[in-house]
Amino acid sequence: MRTRILITAGIVAAATLLIPGSAEAAARVTATNEFGTAQADPTYATTLTLRGKGFQSIKNGHGGVYVFFGTVKGTWRPSKGGQTGTDYLYVPDSEAKNNQGYQRFIAFPGSDTAASAQGILKADGSWSTTITVPGAKFNAVDRDGKAVAVDCLKVTCGIITIGAHGVKNARNESFSPVRFAKIYDRAPTTTAPTTTGPTTTAPTTGATTAAAPQAGVAPRSQSAAKPVAAVDQDTAVVGRVLSFTGTGFTPGEQVTASFDDGRAAVGPLAAGPSGEVAGVLQLPAEVRSGTHTLRLTGAASSTRADVNFPIRAAEPTAAADESDDSGLPAWAGWTFLGTAVLVLGAAVLFAVRRISGVRRRAEQGAAHAS
Repeated sequence: MRTRILITAGIVAAATLLIPGSAEAAARVTATNEFGTAQADPTYATTLTLRGKGFQSIKNGHGGVYVFFGTVKGTWRPSKGGQTGTDYLYVPDSEAKNNQGYQRFIAFPGSDTAASAQGILKADGSWSTTITVPGAKFNAVDRDGKAVAVDCLKVTCGIITIGAHGVKNARNESFSPVRFAKIYDRAPTTTAPTTTGPTTTAPTTGATTAAAPQAGVAPRSQSAAKPVAAVDQDTAVVGRVLSFTGTGFTPGEQVTASFDDGRAAVGPLAAGPSGEVAGVLQLPAEVRSGTHTLRLTGAASSTRADVNFPIRAAEPTAAADESDDSGLPAWAGWTFLGTAVLVLGAAVLFAVRRISGVRRRAEQGAAHAS
């Protein structure tokens, strides 16, 4: 009996060693700022260096891992039915390799999409990159395509990783919270170094000089380029969320975005270390297609950037389309069908009555003959 117990215990122990660890616990990400702490500034943009471990690397696999900064709730993981805009929200950015730094793409080694990635997932499951946290507040996009405000001082925010290009992979899903604390007295003028160890340079603590246009904001260089605004033309559709960017503002200053002189607005948005901003704005449902104007205005520098762009009407859905392929209104088909039914019914009734009359006359004739 004792021998049987020992054998059973040995089998259980061996099985425990063979069973892989929890997929949720395997993937993990560490985030550090330029001073070696896992914190982001609530007011100014902070560049964090990220290092991932325990991820599943698939050689020559399609896609890889998306890296976002945002917040999650409930069963947010895509592999368990979680949906973006509902169960997790993140800072919007383009999927281009040279985007604003708010999103990152880590490709599988040898992936067909590696050219657009900011990093490669190594065979041992590790990767590294940087990501920009715009501050404690940002605008995301919900499931209906509308802008929604997120305040990381009220909800827990952090680094989100999911499978890229629509490929759900539970082993590469993770959420690593990031704490917010005052790091800078003014906006950093340079990007954070790529190392994760503490540096000997302390945050600037001196008072802002009188020449500074706004307390806590680095003065804008006289030779700085004029601010420029741009929109993502693919999102310029009536009733949808417009994605836009701006460059050339004073690092750290607050920037507001106004559509058609105030018909819609969003902000303030904190300009990044290089004077860049990115955001989304809900276009009014009643706006007409045609040329419209988006204006970005810097609060500290008093500079502004305008961009004129076309907005196209939303494509009608099949349910809203009142015409069929023949070019006739949909009601015309129903009218024709109803008329045909009435005509057919009348013909049947007429035929029945006629047959009944003939049969009745035949019966009467037979009666007289007898």
